[in-house]
Amino acid sequence: MASGKWLGILPLQILRKVKMSELRKKFFTKPLLNIIKRVLPPISQTEREAMEAGEVWWDAQLLSGKPDWKQLLDMGPPELSEEEQAFLDGPVEELCKMVNDWQISFVEHDIPEPVWEFLRKNRFFGIIIPKKYGGLGFSPTAHAEIVTKISTRSNTVGVTVMVPNSLGPGELLLAHGTQEQKDHYLPRLADGTDIPCFGLTSPQAGSDAAAMIDRGEVCYGDYKGEKVLGMRVNWHKRYITLGPIATVLGLAFKLYDPEHILGDKEELGITVALVPTDTEGVTIGQRHLPAMQAFQNGPNWGKDVFIPMEWIIGGQENVGKGWEMLMSALAAGRGISLPSLSTGGAKMAARTTGAYARIREQFNIPVGRFEGVQRRLAEIAAIAFVLDSAHKTTTRALDDGIKPAVITAIMKASATGGLRQAIDDAMDIHAGKAIMDGPLNYLGNAYRAVPVAITVEGANLLTRSLMIFGQGAIRCHPYILDEMLAAENPNTEEGLEQLDRLLPKHMWFQVKTLLRGVFHGWTVGLFASSPRNVGGAAKYFRQINRYSAVLTLVTEVSLITLGGELKRKELISSRLGDVLSQLYLLSCTLKRFYDDGNPKDDLPLLEYAMRDGLHKIEVQLLEVFQNFPRPFFGQIMHFLTMPWGHSIHTASDRQARACAELLLNPSKTRDRLTRGVFLGNPGDGIDIVEQAFDKVCASERAREKLKKGGIRTLSRESVEEGLQRNLISSEEADALREAADAVDKAIQVDHFDHLAREAGQIQ
Repeated sequence: MASGKWLGILPLQILRKVKMSELRKKFFTKPLLNIIKRVLPPISQTEREAMEAGEVWWDAQLLSGKPDWKQLLDMGPPELSEEEQAFLDGPVEELCKMVNDWQISFVEHDIPEPVWEFLRKNRFFGIIIPKKYGGLGFSPTAHAEIVTKISTRSNTVGVTVMVPNSLGPGELLLAHGTQEQKDHYLPRLADGTDIPCFGLTSPQAGSDAAAMIDRGEVCYGDYKGEKVLGMRVNWHKRYITLGPIATVLGLAFKLYDPEHILGDKEELGITVALVPTDTEGVTIGQRHLPAMQAFQNGPNWGKDVFIPMEWIIGGQENVGKGWEMLMSALAAGRGISLPSLSTGGAKMAARTTGAYARIREQFNIPVGRFEGVQRRLAEIAAIAFVLDSAHKTTTRALDDGIKPAVITAIMKASATGGLRQAIDDAMDIHAGKAIMDGPLNYLGNAYRAVPVAITVEGANLLTRSLMIFGQGAIRCHPYILDEMLAAENPNTEEGLEQLDRLLPKHMWFQVKTLLRGVFHGWTVGLFASSPRNVGGAAKYFRQINRYSAVLTLVTEVSLITLGGELKRKELISSRLGDVLSQLYLLSCTLKRFYDDGNPKDDLPLLEYAMRDGLHKIEVQLLEVFQNFPRPFFGQIMHFLTMPWGHSIHTASDRQARACAELLLNPSKTRDRLTRGVFLGNPGDGIDIVEQAFDKVCASERAREKLKKGGIRTLSRESVEEGLQRNLISSEEADALREAADAVDKAIQVDHFDHLAREAGQIQ
């Protein structure tokens, strides 16, 4: 009886649901579909390929409003294999000992041949190439650690090792090449027989690769005595690293088929080919000199160069897939190359600046004891801590095969920007020591190199304004991209069905986002969750959860109220991108603290970094609300999410002093923070300062005895006076004499004969 009753009701229930679905489509989904089509701009093919390149990862968690910390913390720290560690301790250390950056940059303007030969012999150009092709087959973490350490010795050598292993032909061949191409080129790239470069940037199209005018046309031509199908290509490229010495050129160009040899389409799209540089019609130009950096970089041209179809990476079937291939490579490589150089530079700045601020005295006290200097020291230490943490977390994800496109863009922009700030602060503290060029100056060349890092692999201005949030908001959102694609579906009915399935889920997501964002906003994150066993970092986990919820809500409001206009509101987009970037960097910093076992001694670093980053998040959000194109919605978002205004202040003076002291004194924290910095050969600038630091710290107690006796200066004369007055023992006097001599040597700068032009002096 009961079953019969339900059997009778069931068709009515189905009919009711069908009617409700049809009514929803007719009166809600279809009008909304029309609005989406009208408000949102069409997605170009290049934009779609950029958004679909790589994967989403922790960025999607941060834009979910409720990050799953277990996913991040359970990854564990990055680890090196025994072979990778041995390579760092062996060939990498030996390479650093061989390198003289002054000689490379200001005397020879090139890497000496013995160093080139060492790089080839030890497969430095084949770090990412599998062993079966003669490479080292190392992990992304090992790749990053190698480049980081080399860059603390020489940017020129670091860039030279970096380029063949990322964003170049090797990576593209591994991902997209034919087996024949891999068998031929990868062994030659691994042992340095072939030196690769990649030609993307042209004068008319810097960061806008889609605007390049480099052009190829499908045609038949002669190759190895036979008439074969290929392309006649003309191009002009510039800023090509390793270009002047390359033997094989990865070339990006737009391909056309005016005679319709391949089919009906005339515009085939961006295509990527491998072209030996000795091919007829190829001209390799003289070198550029980017900001006085000595790595090989220059222009090249092609005039009516015939390229067989088999030279396309992946063969003819990859015609027109070049942009997709490049975006795929960027999704991984951009997270390793320049972030490694930047992390190395920031760690070097932290190590040397702390040491110099301890040994350099003014008014008879170390300059590192002045509060203004301490604030800068704390900033350098925090930058190095955050960059190293984010660097490690990102390469750990890459080790697992994840290719997070938005996150690697965050890493490139944030790491190079952080390096700029760290080097600026270091220069200010070193003062004249960092200004006078010469072999003893370990900062000047790094300072000149910073604008190069800021500019290449996507200029930071464009990355910040257009890419991070512009791409991340859509790519990481659980529904927006699918809704946009549904709106663009040429089959209207099919698009309507897709959108109708997505809308209820999206609306429920919006309800949860609103409730979560408002609750955490009004309670300033006090009731947000935190993982267990995170020591003194629990309050910062709660704040990341709070601002993840707020950013998600602001993103929803921005997408709904601005639609396609958001793409053109670059200042709003850049500020929201900064919020997403800070949330990622701070998440990595918390992970690193957790991975290290929540060391109490590192808390000053953590507190300074977290307070600085969270304060920046609040500043950017308040500026979004203040400048929102729809003022009413800006005010509503301010009221709902940050009703109390600023709730997190930057680190206090006490916290800054504690952070600075970590660089001014020997400690496990200082060593952990600056691990991987090459400390120089005997007599190098860094080595001299490091030796003085060790001697000054070791003789600190004896120095205090002199001060109690009224002798405040450190010199041989003051030591003799203290010895005569029995303020110190003979052993203490010996230690103080060594310290005084070491300091005197460390604060010296180079000087040259104003007429000198001989090699080894000044060029």
